Amino acid sequence: MQVSVVVATHAMARYPALREAVESVLEQSHEPVELVVVVDGTEAVARRAEQEFGNHANVRIHCLPDNRGVSATRTRGAELATGEVVAFLDDDAIAEPDWIERLVAAYDDHDALAVGGRMIGDWRGGRPWYLPTEFDWLVGVTYPDFAEAGAEVRNTFESNLSVRRDVFLELGGFDPDLGPTADRYRHGEGAAFGDRLRAEYDRGVVYAPDAVVAHTVFEYRTRPWFLALRAFQQGTSKRRLDRSSEGPTGTDSTERNYLGWLIRDRVPRRLRRIVESASVRTLGELLALALLTVIVGLGYLWGWLEELG
Repeated sequence: MQVSVVVATHAMARYPALREAVESVLEQSHEPVELVVVVDGTEAVARRAEQEFGNHANVRIHCLPDNRGVSATRTRGAELATGEVVAFLDDDAIAEPDWIERLVAAYDDHDALAVGGRMIGDWRGGRPWYLPTEFDWLVGVTYPDFAEAGAEVRNTFESNLSVRRDVFLELGGFDPDLGPTADRYRHGEGAAFGDRLRAEYDRGVVYAPDAVVAHTVFEYRTRPWFLALRAFQQGTSKRRLDRSSEGPTGTDSTERNYLGWLIRDRVPRRLRRIVESASVRTLGELLALALLTVIVGLGYLWGWLEELG
């Protein structure tokens, strides 16, 4: 099975991270792998990538004429790709050497239409104590107990998501109205695609936790102000996603399941730890969990109020 890896990038400031991402794809154990790097309107980045990696036979560099956002950039990469499966990797992520091999195995084992893997954190400034593992998703890391191996989920992080190319293009790729652009932070493109996949094929994304990608968590992304802002933005994104959901069960079912998991499992577990350890830190972790939950809710409410005008 030939796999094409699409890496979308934009800013020259991220080029050192892009280099790490590209090198991790070139070192994959699976063959053949095609790498398609799509630059979102920054010609200087495209020229540098062409100079550094353009001599590889299995690498293609393409630059969009203007900035269109990550969703349009990824979709363009899939259009240019030639592989049976297209896998997406962010420009600040590093794939394990057997990443593609593990994804392909899941396609074979489950006759899958889409397969997603697990994101771990590459904490460049150290992991902060005040970020509960339940909210690792705020920095692009898979949270504990996300799903069982082989289970079908709505979506995984886009930076570790693969889809059969014909299916991806038939469904129109990622919604360009969702996903970040140079002047807009808005997420939900992966979830919206998962809803369309479910609606059209009654299939989900097969979860392969042994297909691992490390997300670079820069130090600034662990600062309290950034986490609070990201939680609020995620709340507004979830409201937009709920409004536009096309899936038969609705996008909000995944969020309800997550909230139920927090209330039924994680909060009681943390309360037990507080009683057992009598630690100020464990109490602080629980308070941080509660605060981030409230901030996401406020973001959702803000998104709802925006609809009212």
